[in-house]
Amino acid sequence: MDWKSFFAGAAAGIVGGYCLSKKLNETMPLSGEEVLANVKRAFKKEGKIDGSWLQMKPEDYKKYAIKTKVYRGGISTRQDGERQQYEFIADAYTGSVLDINPI
Repeated sequence: MDWKSFFAGAAAGIVGGYCLSKKLNETMPLSGEEVLANVKRAFKKEGKIDGSWLQMKPEDYKKYAIKTKVYRGGISTRQDGERQQYEFIADAYTGSVLDINPI
C-alpha cells in the first residue's frame, strides 16, 4: 500500500464525515433548554423575568404553507412594576420566535 493513497483516502473520509455531520446537525432540532435560554435572553432586555416554562417535546406546526416543528412556552416578566405574561411559539430547528401572545 502506498502512503499517498492512504492519506488521500483518510482525507476524503474526514471531509466526508465533516460534511455529513454538518448536514445531520441541520436536521436535528435544538434542545428545549437552548430555545428557552434564547427567549429569556431577549426578554431580559425589556425587564426582569419572574418565571418561564417550555414544553420539552417539539410538536408539528403549520401556518399557511409553512410546516415545521415548534416548542410552545410561556414567560412572565415585570415591567414598570407590573407583571406581564406571554405565550410564545419558537421554531425547534432555529430557535427563532415565530409568535408571541400576551395573556
